[in-house]
Amino acid sequence: MDRTEQRRESFASLLGGRTAAIDASLPPVGFVIGWLASGQSIEIGAASAIGLALVIAVLRLIRKEKPRAVIVSVALVVIAALIALHTGRAADFFLLQLLSNAASALAWLASIVVRWPFLGIIVGVVLGQKTRWRKDPALVRAYCLASLVWVAQYLLRIAVYVPLWLADETVALGIARLALSWPVQVVCLAVSWLVFQRVLPREHPGIRHPVTG
Repeated sequence: MDRTEQRRESFASLLGGRTAAIDASLPPVGFVIGWLASGQSIEIGAASAIGLALVIAVLRLIRKEKPRAVIVSVALVVIAALIALHTGRAADFFLLQLLSNAASALAWLASIVVRWPFLGIIVGVVLGQKTRWRKDPALVRAYCLASLVWVAQYLLRIAVYVPLWLADETVALGIARLALSWPVQVVCLAVSWLVFQRVLPREHPGIRHPVTG
């Protein structure tokens, strides 16, 4: 790959994920629609979400995505549905999503503090670099600062989800879940790439070429 092609690269082109983000946002919408259409029956809402998750799982398998990732996605929807069924509160279907964003924000922040930014780990795996990027201080610094953008996206979701969950606003949670999924992820990928490019020294050979010597 020449320098011109490398400059066209971005976290979005390397990591992708928009399709998966869209797929993940559909079962919660299915839950809200089923809940509303049935006169606020959590059972029907849960069945709608799980049914939609299973349909999406089949389509993802047809697209030859990793079976483990597909199974995990379905399992998360089932767990979310079981939580709502157990508590008898429709808004609790979104509790797992709220908690996962809080955990992700803490984990990503911790990875930055210890200078093992998750963004670097993920991109390193995609590029087949393993941990060679860790030997390049410029790349480590760029990944750390770019990872802050990812922390910000999780904090944004928490800031929106928590008040809506506390207010028991199930419909608003469903809308927020859809609005803050792939659109926010697309923005996050773009902004974190811009930060990465700005921080990385101009003379650096690029993301594919860690300076280890």
